[in-house]
Amino acid sequence: MSKILIIEDEEAIRRVLVKILTEENKDYQVSESEDGLAGIELIKASDFDLILCDIKMPKMDGVEVLEAVKKIKPEIPIVMISGHGDLDTAVNTMRLGAYDYISKPPDLNRLLNTIRNALDRKELVVENKRLKRKISQNYKMIGESAPMSNIKSIIEKVAPTEARVLITGPNGTGKELVAHWLHQKSERSRGPMVEVNCAAIPAELIESELFGHIKGAFTSAHKDRAGKFEAANKGTLFLDEIGDMSLSAQAKVLRALQENKIQRVGNDKDIKVDVRVVAATNKDLKKEIAEGRFREDLYHRLAVILIKVPALNDRRDDIPLLVDFFSTKIASEQGTAKKQFSGAALELLKGYNWTGNIRELRNVVERLIILGSDEISENDVISFASKS
Repeated sequence: MSKILIIEDEEAIRRVLVKILTEENKDYQVSESEDGLAGIELIKASDFDLILCDIKMPKMDGVEVLEAVKKIKPEIPIVMISGHGDLDTAVNTMRLGAYDYISKPPDLNRLLNTIRNALDRKELVVENKRLKRKISQNYKMIGESAPMSNIKSIIEKVAPTEARVLITGPNGTGKELVAHWLHQKSERSRGPMVEVNCAAIPAELIESELFGHIKGAFTSAHKDRAGKFEAANKGTLFLDEIGDMSLSAQAKVLRALQENKIQRVGNDKDIKVDVRVVAATNKDLKKEIAEGRFREDLYHRLAVILIKVPALNDRRDDIPLLVDFFSTKIASEQGTAKKQFSGAALELLKGYNWTGNIRELRNVVERLIILGSDEISENDVISFASKS
């Protein structure tokens, strides 16, 4: 059921609007309010999918209702209706966040189309928020140790800027999580987050992957194809394992960062791009520069801000929090009850040498949940969390 609230001081008009809506769609559940103040109380008490609101009303006019709703429940689309309409009023209400403005008497087809479109938009907004919450949970940064607190503090300061960030650290430490948090907390969070694993793409294909190509540029180029830079326009491009990128591709990435332009493989036409680049590597890039495998000028372009993600062995105090997080997540994925870990079991896990870092810890937790007792004990860890 779509819940619609009509705020209108004239009873006859309310009756007509209710009749129109209920006859149009049996799934419309329509509520009424005779003035703005009463309407706001209903909005606070219930969840509505759409509001139809008159402008000229006693106690609280429609513009004041619009401003109040945008503060308390901004996701609800509001269609303003007025018999005293003029262009300035319409423009003002749209500027304040109204979905649409309709003059009285309303054109029936336009009113119904506007309502359908507004309800579709509300559904999209809710779904986008749900997906963002899901994404945030998938890339949640767990830890309260000094190194993690420092990283979170840097992200809070850097994310709202356009500064490029280079994330370093061993494999399995969570460099990808840092990149996602930088994107989600940035002004670009409404745009795409595009990831490229430079180590997983053959050297001869990396340029096509990043910059796209035109038909006939090489043997298997059967049609024009946009690259990751274009796909990430207005968003963030995450270049993971950038230390494995070929020198030829590095030169083109450098040009893209300098000029905000790219060229597809096989074409000399410039394409403007607006992309924030975040890069990550498990290599010592200064050593790679010294040995001629990485461009020093590209390094300085990428490393405006450096974030070093610590090995799990350097943040052992976070292990109980990570174990609890993974236990909850794995139980949810498997549809089983969450298992608790005894204090002795956690202490034993804290003492291990985690060469595989967080990735290894997650595997061990999953193994313990599958094979261990109802409460994971020290003996379970000794039996099933073998480090050999």
